[in-house]
Amino acid sequence: MDHTSRRDFLKAGFAAAALAGAGTVPIKAARETATDWVTLGKSGVKVTRLALGTGSISGEVQRDLGQDGFTRLVRHAYDRGIRFFETAESYGEMHKMLGVALKGIPRDSYRLMSKVTTREGVNPQEKIDQLRKLANTDYFDIMLLHWQHVASWPTDTVRWQDGILEAESRKAVVAHGASVHGLPALRRFPGNKWLEVAMIRMNHNGTKMDAEDYATSGPGNVAEVVQHVKQVRSDGMGVISMKLVGEGAFTTRENRQAAMRFAFRNAGVDAVTVGYKNTAEIDEAIENINLALV
Repeated sequence: MDHTSRRDFLKAGFAAAALAGAGTVPIKAARETATDWVTLGKSGVKVTRLALGTGSISGEVQRDLGQDGFTRLVRHAYDRGIRFFETAESYGEMHKMLGVALKGIPRDSYRLMSKVTTREGVNPQEKIDQLRKLANTDYFDIMLLHWQHVASWPTDTVRWQDGILEAESRKAVVAHGASVHGLPALRRFPGNKWLEVAMIRMNHNGTKMDAEDYATSGPGNVAEVVQHVKQVRSDGMGVISMKLVGEGAFTTRENRQAAMRFAFRNAGVDAVTVGYKNTAEIDEAIENINLALV
């Protein structure tokens, strides 16, 4: 073997050894955070893990801030990396207030979710268009059937399900799902072919969570709720959870941290929404999720 050939042979050998050795060195995974973008299952919609909710006590907490105060709250959330905002028809003026707060921010830089009340005698297209106009948006990234609380909801809401699909066909809505209250309604989520996104109440001790009575004053059945979360995720649905601070009942940070840990580590939800009354609560929620994801 001449000098050049031997040199090339040795170089190749050293390179192969280096590659083989590299396989034994653990590669550190990127740290997950509250403001990462995650995909909500088969909906294909990407949202940040943490959303800004506008429905604390049906929006009373956020409305009481006034438009200027609420706008500062939304802009702080956006600047901190929260790019997922949610509201509902039943939250009073919150569509309008959210539209004002987000005005001027590029629409493709954030995701917007709304929820419709599935009343009889209401035209779904007219209602969705009314809400779009109030929120100053051409489309909603996610539209949910709000407050489904009886076992018969899959048949009771067929007209609204079809209406949301029609809105999707004209690009007024991108993806769809439902929010649930009560175990009889939640038990109809697994296996449902229409649902893409499921909004389910979640925390570690059952506060304001689902029970046989959707309006129970006692604790919900945490074990059964978690079981259904895992079922719908295996069906390909995205899961967004609410009641992470027990609708304000968790007055200690320890409880709020425990709720976040439980939601992500035990239940395995995709994203959570929290309502805030000040910027410090936003900062804390981001930190709580970051700790839960470690």
